Amino acid sequence: MHELLPFMLALIVVIVLIEMLADKLRIAYPILLVVVGLMISFIPGLPKIQIDPDMIFFIFLPPLLFEASWTISFKEMKKWWRIISSFAFIVVFFSALTVALLTNYFIPGFTLALGFLLGGIVSPPDAVSTGAIMKFVKIPKSTSAILEGESLLNDASSLIIVRFALVAVGTGQFIFKTAIVDFSWMVIGGIGIGLLGGWLFMQAHKRLPTDAPSDIVFTLVEPYLLYWAAEQMHSSGVLAVVAGGLFLSTRRLSFLSSSSRIKGSSFWEALIFILNGIVFMIIGLALPEVVKGLREDGIPLNRAILYGAAVTAILIGTRMISSYGAMIATIIFRPSLRFGSDISKKRRFAMPLLLGWTGMRGVVSLAAALSIPLTLPSGEAFPHRNLILFVTFVVILLTLLIQGLTLPYIIKRSNLFNFARELSEEEAKTRVKNHLVVETIRLLKEKHEKGLYKDPHLQKMIAVWEHKISQPENLRMPESSKQNYLEVLESQRQFLATLNKDPELHEEYINWQIRQIDLEEERIRLL
Repeated sequence: MHELLPFMLALIVVIVLIEMLADKLRIAYPILLVVVGLMISFIPGLPKIQIDPDMIFFIFLPPLLFEASWTISFKEMKKWWRIISSFAFIVVFFSALTVALLTNYFIPGFTLALGFLLGGIVSPPDAVSTGAIMKFVKIPKSTSAILEGESLLNDASSLIIVRFALVAVGTGQFIFKTAIVDFSWMVIGGIGIGLLGGWLFMQAHKRLPTDAPSDIVFTLVEPYLLYWAAEQMHSSGVLAVVAGGLFLSTRRLSFLSSSSRIKGSSFWEALIFILNGIVFMIIGLALPEVVKGLREDGIPLNRAILYGAAVTAILIGTRMISSYGAMIATIIFRPSLRFGSDISKKRRFAMPLLLGWTGMRGVVSLAAALSIPLTLPSGEAFPHRNLILFVTFVVILLTLLIQGLTLPYIIKRSNLFNFARELSEEEAKTRVKNHLVVETIRLLKEKHEKGLYKDPHLQKMIAVWEHKISQPENLRMPESSKQNYLEVLESQRQFLATLNKDPELHEEYINWQIRQIDLEEERIRLL
């Protein structure tokens, strides 16, 4: 343990440095993490990281899924639920089936059950990789909502396939009627447990005298308890976490204070970044060990690479076909939801190409692969485990490098996502601010007329907001004024640091004032 701790701390530092470099190079950081992890793995004398297959899901997946359910737009999910559902369930099954049939055909000794296992592992695209790439390009909110919603639900469908495939490999049989009953319970039970658990946690937040730290601790415990409870009931822990997370996220204003929301957001952003960083780094670090296992199994490396490349091509092809199928189905059955009705047919039919190209694999695929047990229930070694791990690594690596590096270039060059009908980010924010100003003036005047506020400061407050609505250009601070104000705030912080030397002033109050300045700086940067 003492030997592993310095290595893990150094690994976290490397992850942070790589993220900084990725931002500078405008490259998605998961790509660099995988490559650097692979390079580090060849350094002699490094300790081996052993991960218990039974714990990999429980450590990484619950918080990753929970945070994703809090950041997604539930309103957009409801709007595009048909396309999201088709990609999250039908496309995942179609991909797994295609992989199963073809691997059963061209990999010697690879049964259909093993093919479904591999297909379930590599079928779900990774939201982290796509999100990291989208930082550097602009796409419509509708497309972003579909990708986020898909990534939130496809993990559950793929892991259900993996679970049934593991049972089929272990027992050598697959009973369809039993599978239907088990599948129904996994879906219904997982969602039900998630909603019930979410409601109980919401009551705990409301009724207990919590503050920001205790609220954050509760939110950290929630996904793990939801996942554990669902798994104990033999239902889907992933669906329980997603359902509970969505339930709580849509009601966060009713049970979390502003302090809890601000601090919790920073905590979760840092936690998820570290968890994702560790997983992507593990992808690179573990590859040489898997190659060693291949050699022990007598599988030539070049043949294994060929298998991985073939599976990658299958996945890309099936996602492309599925993207065009979803678009055609939408045009036929839901013409009101067509993408970009104000653009040419040529551009409209080219768009699924980009939607299909966002199929980078990552965290969930790795976790699913590493969760494969070392032995079968009979005690025999799990068949082709090293090959499945290697193919998974190759799929992750190729999709990250090929699709991940080319996707921003395709989006920028194709100019397909510049829709005239969609508000720009600045226009949307200005509209929200205008609505807020109007409502604020109405509320203040209403309370003033009712005599609820006799404070002389109320009239001054009304005058300030009326000035904002009469001069909307003042809602957005000019860059020169913003920069001058930020310099003043920095000078204030420096002064407080000097003032802290006064022995009569407690440092707690100095830090409190610095916190106010930090919050003010964040507000100014968003103007």
